[in-house]
Amino acid sequence: MAEYEVIADQDAAAAAASRLAAGTGPVAVDVERASGFRYSQRAYLIQVYRRGSEAFLFDPPAIGDLSALQAAIGDEEWVLHAASQDLPSLREAGLEPPRIFDTELAARLLGHERVGLGAVVEQTLGISLAKAHSAADWSTRPLPQGWLEYAALDVLHLIDVRDALAAELEEQGKTAFAEEEFEAVRTRAPKPPREEPWRRLSGLHTVRGRRALAVARALWAAREDFAREEDVSPGRLVPDRSLVAAVIADPVSKQDLARVKDFTGRASRSQLDRWWAAIEAGRNDPALPPERGTGDGMPPPRAWVDRNPAADARLKAARPVVEARAEELRMPTENLLTPDLLRRVAWSPPAEIDAASVGEALRELGARSWQVEQTAQVIAAAFVDSVQTPDEASEPAS
Repeated sequence: MAEYEVIADQDAAAAAASRLAAGTGPVAVDVERASGFRYSQRAYLIQVYRRGSEAFLFDPPAIGDLSALQAAIGDEEWVLHAASQDLPSLREAGLEPPRIFDTELAARLLGHERVGLGAVVEQTLGISLAKAHSAADWSTRPLPQGWLEYAALDVLHLIDVRDALAAELEEQGKTAFAEEEFEAVRTRAPKPPREEPWRRLSGLHTVRGRRALAVARALWAAREDFAREEDVSPGRLVPDRSLVAAVIADPVSKQDLARVKDFTGRASRSQLDRWWAAIEAGRNDPALPPERGTGDGMPPPRAWVDRNPAADARLKAARPVVEARAEELRMPTENLLTPDLLRRVAWSPPAEIDAASVGEALRELGARSWQVEQTAQVIAAAFVDSVQTPDEASEPAS
């Protein structure tokens, strides 16, 4: 196995970028973060490979300015696996692809049962990759040589995988589908922040009362602030279950909080003043949160039969025909059309239901052109069928 060195200064980064610029064809790119260890989603290692060159491992925090790398590969197609996960970290490091090929998304569109990188490499090239370090803390320094070998392998085979999948897309007539999907991933705007992110606390459903919810909200915010300051994953400071345990225990003093057995975590006692101040702030907050989150105004489908029977009938009629179309195309239903899009157009359909109006509604909700072409007609027909009377539905076609 080759020995790999981490590029950790501007001069070495410029030299590597020059060698990559002299290579040919697409550029394989991968990112290693420290998810679950750090608060941020910054890249702690960026691997880059191009034919005619070699695999280079860049240390973004140490290098700082990666403009030489951007200049070297910024006009080429970048090949990534699960690009939506890596693009935010790459952009934070100042790296922006002009176009991409996403091997995971391609595998999904082709109907591959397993779409992890190791599985796709094995399916297309017959090569087995060890995934021993996928959940490692990549902020570790120095990085062990075994980790570096693993990281390099993530890009060394990616161009060959890309070529194999591109040929398969062409065979199945899905090249245009894939190109639209790749561009949608590349240009997708970041998700707006959640209105009430604290409601994602695991176990919050066991908390009763608006005042107790205000305490939970304050504890969550205090943990977020401290996690951001320390660049540590919040759950490593105090787990969700411990925050909820503190709320339910309803301690009468800081000392009482310290005695809560289930209030654990490495910062549970060292930052006791912080947590107690949050509890007091929550207890004195005049702006009490509602018992339930505001949501997006659309109830869960199980409630539709009572809340909006017509929408329930539309969804139940359309879902199986979309699933059947996905099966015909040999791809997962969620890649043909996400369940959320189908639910939204079923809940609020256009005034006049036909393929054109349903297609326009889907586009406004974010569906790509190829998805509209493949689904609008069958969805419109299903919506029309859903409003037939029992007698009409049983009449034989003339």
